[in-house]
Amino acid sequence: MDRRAPDLHSLRQTPALARWRMGLYRAPVMTRYLIPRGLISGPAAARAVEAGVALPLAGGPLAFAAAETIERQQGEKGRRRPVDLAMARAFAPELAEAFTAPRAPWAGFDLKRPLIMGVINVTPDSFSDGGDFAEASSAIDHGRAVLAAGADIIDVGGESTRPGAKPVAPGEEAARVLPVVRTLAHAGAVVSIDTRHAAVMDQAVQAGAWIINDVTALTGDPDSARIAAKSGAAIALMHMLGDPQTMQQDPRYADVTCDLLDYFAARLSALEQLGIDRARIAVDPGIGFGKKDHHNLRLLDELSAFHMFGCPVLLGTSRKSFIGRLSKGEPPKQRVAGTLAGHQIGFERGVQIIRVHDVAEAFQARAIWAAAAGLHP
Repeated sequence: MDRRAPDLHSLRQTPALARWRMGLYRAPVMTRYLIPRGLISGPAAARAVEAGVALPLAGGPLAFAAAETIERQQGEKGRRRPVDLAMARAFAPELAEAFTAPRAPWAGFDLKRPLIMGVINVTPDSFSDGGDFAEASSAIDHGRAVLAAGADIIDVGGESTRPGAKPVAPGEEAARVLPVVRTLAHAGAVVSIDTRHAAVMDQAVQAGAWIINDVTALTGDPDSARIAAKSGAAIALMHMLGDPQTMQQDPRYADVTCDLLDYFAARLSALEQLGIDRARIAVDPGIGFGKKDHHNLRLLDELSAFHMFGCPVLLGTSRKSFIGRLSKGEPPKQRVAGTLAGHQIGFERGVQIIRVHDVAEAFQARAIWAAAAGLHP
Protein backbone atom coordinates (compact mmCIF):
# COMPACT_ATOMS: atom_id res chain seq x y z
CA MET A 1 0.00 0.00 0.00
CA ASP A 2 1.32 3.43 -0.96
CA ARG A 3 1.60 5.48 2.28
CA ARG A 4 3.12 8.57 0.72
CA ALA A 5 1.61 11.90 1.68
CA PRO A 6 -1.02 13.08 -0.81
CA ASP A 7 -0.04 15.66 -3.39
CA LEU A 8 -1.86 18.81 -2.29
CA HIS A 9 -1.77 20.17 -5.85
CA SER A 10 -3.83 17.21 -6.99
CA LEU A 11 -6.53 17.65 -4.35
CA ARG A 12 -9.76 19.44 -5.06
CA GLN A 13 -9.23 23.08 -4.09
CA THR A 14 -12.00 23.55 -1.54
CA PRO A 15 -12.26 26.98 0.18
CA ALA A 16 -11.08 25.43 3.47
CA LEU A 17 -8.04 23.85 1.81
CA ALA A 18 -7.22 27.08 -0.03
CA ARG A 19 -7.30 29.00 3.28
CA TRP A 20 -5.04 26.32 4.87
CA ARG A 21 -2.51 26.50 2.04
CA MET A 22 -2.35 30.32 2.32
CA GLY A 23 -1.86 30.17 6.05
CA LEU A 24 -5.25 31.79 6.67
CA TYR A 25 -6.96 28.86 8.38
CA ARG A 26 -8.05 29.47 11.96
CA ALA A 27 -9.52 26.90 14.31
CA PRO A 28 -13.15 27.68 15.26
CA VAL A 29 -13.37 29.85 18.38
CA MET A 30 -15.10 28.29 21.36
CA THR A 31 -17.19 30.78 23.33
CA ARG A 32 -18.23 30.33 26.95
CA TYR A 33 -21.44 31.59 28.55
CA LEU A 34 -22.93 31.47 32.03
CA ILE A 35 -26.59 31.61 33.04
CA PRO A 36 -27.13 32.29 36.76
CA ARG A 37 -29.57 29.77 38.22
CA GLY A 38 -30.96 29.02 41.66
CA LEU A 39 -32.01 32.64 42.07
CA ILE A 40 -32.94 33.88 45.56
CA SER A 41 -34.37 37.27 46.57
CA GLY A 42 -34.75 39.41 49.66
CA PRO A 43 -33.35 38.62 53.10
CA ALA A 44 -32.76 34.99 52.12
CA ALA A 45 -30.43 36.18 49.34
CA ALA A 46 -28.42 38.28 51.76
CA ARG A 47 -28.09 35.36 54.18
CA ALA A 48 -27.02 33.01 51.39
CA VAL A 49 -24.33 35.45 50.20
CA GLU A 50 -23.10 35.94 53.76
CA ALA A 51 -22.92 32.17 54.23
CA GLY A 52 -20.91 31.81 51.03
CA VAL A 53 -23.46 29.56 49.31
CA ALA A 54 -24.61 32.18 46.77
CA LEU A 55 -23.26 35.16 44.85
CA PRO A 56 -24.96 38.55 44.50
CA LEU A 57 -26.52 39.25 41.11
CA ALA A 58 -25.71 42.64 39.56
CA GLY A 59 -25.59 44.37 42.93
CA GLY A 60 -29.36 44.08 43.37
CA PRO A 61 -31.60 42.21 45.81
CA LEU A 62 -31.05 38.84 44.13
CA ALA A 63 -28.40 36.15 44.49
CA PHE A 64 -27.68 32.97 42.56
CA ALA A 65 -26.72 29.67 44.09
CA ALA A 66 -25.92 27.73 40.90
CA ALA A 67 -25.39 28.27 37.21
CA GLU A 68 -25.65 26.70 33.79
CA THR A 69 -22.60 26.69 31.54
CA ILE A 70 -22.68 26.76 27.75
CA GLU A 71 -19.80 26.15 25.36
CA ARG A 72 -20.24 26.51 21.63
CA GLN A 73 -18.67 27.46 18.37
CA GLN A 74 -20.41 30.34 16.65
CA GLY A 75 -23.48 29.20 14.78
CA GLU A 76 -23.85 25.99 16.81
CA LYS A 77 -26.42 25.13 19.41
CA GLY A 78 -23.87 24.59 22.17
CA ARG A 79 -23.42 22.21 25.07
CA ARG A 80 -25.18 23.06 28.35
CA ARG A 81 -24.32 21.77 31.79
CA PRO A 82 -25.68 22.65 35.27
CA VAL A 83 -22.87 23.45 37.73
CA ASP A 84 -22.37 24.66 41.29
CA LEU A 85 -20.79 28.01 42.14
CA ALA A 86 -17.26 26.68 42.43
CA MET A 87 -17.47 25.10 38.98
CA ALA A 88 -19.02 28.26 37.53
CA ARG A 89 -16.15 30.37 38.83
CA ALA A 90 -13.59 27.93 37.48
CA PHE A 91 -15.38 27.71 34.12
CA ALA A 92 -15.33 31.47 33.44
CA PRO A 93 -13.88 33.58 36.26
CA GLU A 94 -14.28 36.86 34.38
CA LEU A 95 -17.97 36.18 33.73
CA ALA A 96 -18.63 35.25 37.33
CA GLU A 97 -17.12 38.57 38.39
CA ALA A 98 -19.17 40.52 35.83
CA PHE A 99 -22.40 38.96 37.06
CA THR A 100 -21.78 39.92 40.68
CA ALA A 101 -20.52 43.51 40.30
CA PRO A 102 -22.93 46.32 41.27
CA ARG A 103 -24.28 48.35 38.37
CA ALA A 104 -23.30 51.97 37.90
CA PRO A 105 -26.07 54.60 37.87
CA TRP A 106 -27.86 54.86 34.52
CA ALA A 107 -29.65 57.97 33.24
CA GLY A 108 -29.37 59.43 36.72
CA PHE A 109 -30.97 56.44 38.46
CA ASP A 110 -29.22 54.28 41.05
CA LEU A 111 -30.95 51.03 39.91
CA LYS A 112 -31.63 49.83 43.47
CA ARG A 113 -35.06 48.72 42.29
CA PRO A 114 -36.52 48.15 38.82
CA LEU A 115 -37.42 51.30 36.90
CA ILE A 116 -40.74 51.75 35.11
CA MET A 117 -40.50 53.17 31.58
CA GLY A 118 -43.94 54.37 30.47
CA VAL A 119 -44.76 54.26 26.76
CA ILE A 120 -46.14 57.26 24.84
CA ASN A 121 -46.87 56.40 21.20
CA VAL A 122 -47.40 59.59 19.16
CA THR A 123 -48.48 57.48 16.20
CA PRO A 124 -51.64 56.56 14.30
CA ASP A 125 -50.68 52.90 13.84
CA SER A 126 -48.95 51.40 16.90
CA PHE A 127 -50.14 47.87 17.63
CA SER A 128 -51.35 48.55 21.18
CA ASP A 129 -52.78 52.07 21.22
CA GLY A 130 -52.41 53.42 17.69
CA GLY A 131 -54.18 56.73 17.35
CA ASP A 132 -54.98 57.16 21.05
CA PHE A 133 -52.28 59.82 21.47
CA ALA A 134 -51.43 60.77 17.90
CA GLU A 135 -51.98 64.47 18.63
CA ALA A 136 -49.25 66.22 20.63
CA SER A 137 -51.72 67.67 23.15
CA SER A 138 -53.23 64.28 24.00
CA ALA A 139 -49.76 62.69 24.17
CA ILE A 140 -48.58 65.38 26.59
CA ASP A 141 -51.67 64.95 28.77
CA HIS A 142 -51.13 61.19 28.76
CA GLY A 143 -47.46 61.70 29.63
CA ARG A 144 -48.42 63.73 32.68
CA ALA A 145 -50.89 61.02 33.71
CA VAL A 146 -48.25 58.33 33.26
CA LEU A 147 -45.86 60.27 35.48
CA ALA A 148 -48.55 60.66 38.12
CA ALA A 149 -49.21 56.91 37.94
CA GLY A 150 -45.60 56.20 38.92
CA ALA A 151 -43.43 56.06 35.79
CA ASP A 152 -39.74 56.79 36.32
CA ILE A 153 -39.11 57.40 32.60
CA ILE A 154 -41.34 58.51 29.71
CA ASP A 155 -40.50 56.78 26.40
CA VAL A 156 -41.78 58.88 23.48
CA GLY A 157 -41.97 57.35 20.01
CA GLY A 158 -43.26 58.64 16.68
CA GLU A 159 -42.83 55.58 14.47
CA SER A 160 -44.54 52.23 14.92
CA THR A 161 -42.21 49.23 14.85
CA ARG A 162 -44.94 46.58 15.07
CA PRO A 163 -44.60 43.64 12.66
CA GLY A 164 -45.30 44.82 9.14
CA ALA A 165 -45.15 48.54 9.99
CA LYS A 166 -44.00 50.89 7.24
CA PRO A 167 -41.14 53.32 7.95
CA VAL A 168 -41.80 56.96 8.75
CA ALA A 169 -39.65 59.76 7.34
CA PRO A 170 -37.42 61.36 9.99
CA GLY A 171 -38.95 64.79 9.39
CA GLU A 172 -42.48 63.55 10.00
CA GLU A 173 -41.34 61.57 13.04
CA ALA A 174 -39.60 64.62 14.52
CA ALA A 175 -42.71 66.76 14.00
CA ARG A 176 -44.72 64.21 15.99
CA VAL A 177 -42.39 63.76 18.94
CA LEU A 178 -40.47 66.98 19.54
CA PRO A 179 -43.33 69.01 21.06
CA VAL A 180 -44.04 66.11 23.42
CA VAL A 181 -40.40 65.60 24.39
CA ARG A 182 -39.83 69.32 24.94
CA THR A 183 -42.93 69.86 27.09
CA LEU A 184 -42.47 66.80 29.29
CA ALA A 185 -38.73 67.37 29.71
CA HIS A 186 -39.30 70.99 30.72
CA ALA A 187 -41.84 69.73 33.25
CA GLY A 188 -39.07 67.70 34.88
CA ALA A 189 -39.67 64.25 33.38
CA VAL A 190 -36.82 61.93 32.44
CA VAL A 191 -37.66 61.47 28.77
CA SER A 192 -36.48 58.71 26.46
CA ILE A 193 -36.71 59.09 22.68
CA ASP A 194 -37.72 55.85 20.95
CA THR A 195 -36.28 56.21 17.43
CA ARG A 196 -33.98 54.59 14.91
CA HIS A 197 -33.21 57.84 13.06
CA ALA A 198 -30.09 59.82 13.92
CA ALA A 199 -31.64 63.21 13.11
CA VAL A 200 -34.54 62.55 15.47
CA MET A 201 -32.15 61.40 18.20
CA ASP A 202 -30.13 64.58 17.85
CA GLN A 203 -33.13 66.92 17.91
CA ALA A 204 -34.80 65.07 20.79
CA VAL A 205 -31.69 65.26 22.98
CA GLN A 206 -31.46 68.98 22.25
CA ALA A 207 -35.14 69.23 23.26
CA GLY A 208 -34.39 67.61 26.63
CA ALA A 209 -34.39 63.82 26.19
CA TRP A 210 -32.01 61.99 28.54
CA ILE A 211 -32.17 58.56 26.89
CA ILE A 212 -31.92 57.24 23.31
CA ASN A 213 -33.89 54.00 22.89
CA ASP A 214 -33.17 52.36 19.52
CA VAL A 215 -34.78 49.12 18.34
CA THR A 216 -31.89 48.66 15.88
CA ALA A 217 -29.17 49.04 18.54
CA LEU A 218 -27.76 52.08 16.69
CA THR A 219 -27.36 50.20 13.40
CA GLY A 220 -30.45 51.41 11.51
CA ASP A 221 -28.96 54.77 10.52
CA PRO A 222 -25.26 55.22 9.62
CA ASP A 223 -25.07 58.37 11.77
CA SER A 224 -26.82 56.96 14.85
CA ALA A 225 -23.76 55.75 16.75
CA ARG A 226 -21.91 59.02 16.17
CA ILE A 227 -24.88 61.11 17.27
CA ALA A 228 -25.44 58.96 20.35
CA ALA A 229 -21.76 59.13 21.27
CA LYS A 230 -21.60 62.93 21.18
CA SER A 231 -24.99 63.39 22.86
CA GLY A 232 -23.92 62.18 26.30
CA ALA A 233 -27.36 60.57 26.66
CA ALA A 234 -27.98 57.18 28.20
CA ILE A 235 -28.65 54.52 25.55
CA ALA A 236 -30.91 51.47 25.29
CA LEU A 237 -29.87 48.92 22.65
CA MET A 238 -32.52 46.46 21.52
CA HIS A 239 -32.05 43.33 19.43
CA MET A 240 -34.26 42.93 16.38
CA LEU A 241 -33.76 40.32 13.67
CA GLY A 242 -34.37 42.07 10.36
CA ASP A 243 -36.72 45.05 10.31
CA PRO A 244 -40.40 45.55 11.20
CA GLN A 245 -41.53 44.47 7.74
CA THR A 246 -39.51 41.22 7.74
CA MET A 247 -38.74 40.32 11.34
CA GLN A 248 -41.53 37.78 11.83
CA GLN A 249 -40.97 35.96 8.56
CA ASP A 250 -39.68 32.68 9.99
CA PRO A 251 -36.94 33.99 12.34
CA ARG A 252 -34.34 31.33 13.18
CA TYR A 253 -31.46 31.05 15.67
CA ALA A 254 -28.88 28.40 16.46
CA ASP A 255 -29.43 29.21 20.15
CA VAL A 256 -31.48 32.35 20.71
CA THR A 257 -29.86 33.31 24.02
CA CYS A 258 -26.29 32.73 22.88
CA ASP A 259 -26.92 34.39 19.51
CA LEU A 260 -28.20 37.52 21.28
CA LEU A 261 -25.31 37.49 23.75
CA ASP A 262 -22.90 37.41 20.81
CA TYR A 263 -24.82 40.24 19.16
CA PHE A 264 -24.66 42.50 22.21
CA ALA A 265 -21.00 41.68 22.83
CA ALA A 266 -20.21 42.88 19.30
CA ARG A 267 -22.36 46.01 19.59
CA LEU A 268 -20.91 47.00 22.95
CA SER A 269 -17.38 46.53 21.66
CA ALA A 270 -18.10 48.65 18.57
CA LEU A 271 -19.65 51.45 20.63
CA GLU A 272 -16.85 51.43 23.18
CA GLN A 273 -14.44 52.00 20.30
CA LEU A 274 -16.40 55.18 19.56
CA GLY A 275 -15.84 56.33 23.12
CA ILE A 276 -19.24 55.39 24.57
CA ASP A 277 -18.83 54.27 28.17
CA ARG A 278 -20.55 50.93 28.76
CA ALA A 279 -22.13 52.41 31.91
CA ARG A 280 -24.31 54.56 29.60
CA ILE A 281 -25.81 51.52 27.89
CA ALA A 282 -28.74 49.22 28.71
CA VAL A 283 -29.46 46.06 26.70
CA ASP A 284 -32.92 44.83 25.67
CA PRO A 285 -33.38 41.33 24.18
CA GLY A 286 -36.33 42.59 22.12
CA ILE A 287 -39.11 40.19 23.07
CA GLY A 288 -41.31 39.73 20.01
CA PHE A 289 -38.94 41.46 17.58
CA GLY A 290 -37.90 38.72 15.18
CA LYS A 291 -38.73 35.93 17.63
CA LYS A 292 -41.22 33.08 17.64
CA ASP A 293 -43.07 32.21 20.83
CA HIS A 294 -40.55 29.56 21.86
CA HIS A 295 -37.74 32.10 21.40
CA ASN A 296 -39.57 34.60 23.62
CA LEU A 297 -40.11 31.99 26.33
CA ARG A 298 -36.48 30.88 26.25
CA LEU A 299 -35.30 34.48 26.56
CA LEU A 300 -37.63 35.16 29.49
CA ASP A 301 -36.31 32.09 31.28
CA GLU A 302 -32.67 33.00 30.59
CA LEU A 303 -32.80 36.77 31.13
CA SER A 304 -30.23 36.52 33.90
CA ALA A 305 -27.60 35.65 31.25
CA PHE A 306 -27.75 39.24 29.97
CA HIS A 307 -26.19 40.56 33.18
CA MET A 308 -22.83 39.34 31.86
CA PHE A 309 -22.18 42.74 30.24
CA GLY A 310 -22.31 44.77 33.45
CA CYS A 311 -25.13 46.86 31.91
CA PRO A 312 -28.73 47.35 33.02
CA VAL A 313 -31.18 44.95 31.37
CA LEU A 314 -34.39 46.38 29.89
CA LEU A 315 -37.42 44.16 29.31
CA GLY A 316 -40.56 44.88 27.31
CA THR A 317 -43.42 42.38 27.28
CA SER A 318 -46.16 44.98 27.39
CA ARG A 319 -49.32 43.92 25.52
CA LYS A 320 -47.29 41.88 23.01
CA SER A 321 -48.96 39.42 20.67
CA PHE A 322 -47.31 36.31 22.12
CA ILE A 323 -49.37 36.87 25.29
CA GLY A 324 -52.59 36.53 23.34
CA ARG A 325 -51.33 33.51 21.43
CA LEU A 326 -50.41 31.73 24.66
CA SER A 327 -53.73 32.68 26.27
CA LYS A 328 -57.15 33.13 24.62
CA GLY A 329 -56.27 35.44 21.77
CA GLU A 330 -57.02 38.60 23.70
CA PRO A 331 -56.51 41.97 21.91
CA PRO A 332 -53.65 44.22 23.05
CA LYS A 333 -55.49 46.23 25.71
CA GLN A 334 -56.70 43.03 27.37
CA ARG A 335 -53.18 41.62 27.87
CA VAL A 336 -52.35 43.48 31.09
CA ALA A 337 -52.22 40.38 33.30
CA GLY A 338 -49.95 38.57 30.86
CA THR A 339 -47.76 41.66 30.65
CA LEU A 340 -47.38 41.75 34.43
CA ALA A 341 -46.57 38.03 34.49
CA GLY A 342 -43.79 38.63 31.99
CA HIS A 343 -42.36 41.47 34.01
CA GLN A 344 -42.61 39.43 37.20
CA ILE A 345 -40.37 36.87 35.50
CA GLY A 346 -38.02 39.75 34.73
CA PHE A 347 -38.00 40.96 38.35
CA GLU A 348 -37.09 37.46 39.47
CA ARG A 349 -34.13 37.47 37.08
CA GLY A 350 -32.85 40.89 38.04
CA VAL A 351 -33.94 43.15 35.19
CA GLN A 352 -33.45 46.82 36.04
CA ILE A 353 -35.98 48.44 33.65
CA ILE A 354 -39.43 47.41 32.43
CA ARG A 355 -41.14 49.15 29.51
CA VAL A 356 -44.93 49.28 29.93
CA HIS A 357 -48.15 50.82 28.65
CA ASP A 358 -50.17 50.24 31.82
CA VAL A 359 -48.10 52.14 34.35
CA ALA A 360 -50.44 52.13 37.36
CA GLU A 361 -50.73 48.35 37.23
CA ALA A 362 -46.96 47.93 36.77
CA PHE A 363 -46.29 50.30 39.67
CA GLN A 364 -48.52 48.23 41.96
CA ALA A 365 -46.93 44.95 40.87
CA ARG A 366 -43.45 46.35 41.41
CA ALA A 367 -44.39 47.71 44.83
CA ILE A 368 -45.48 44.30 46.10
CA TRP A 369 -42.48 42.50 44.61
CA ALA A 370 -40.04 45.09 45.93
CA ALA A 371 -41.52 44.94 49.42
CA ALA A 372 -41.23 41.15 49.47
CA ALA A 373 -37.64 41.47 48.24
CA GLY A 374 -36.79 43.80 51.10
CA LEU A 375 -36.52 46.95 48.99
CA HIS A 376 -37.86 50.08 50.62
CA PRO A 377 -39.53 52.88 48.62
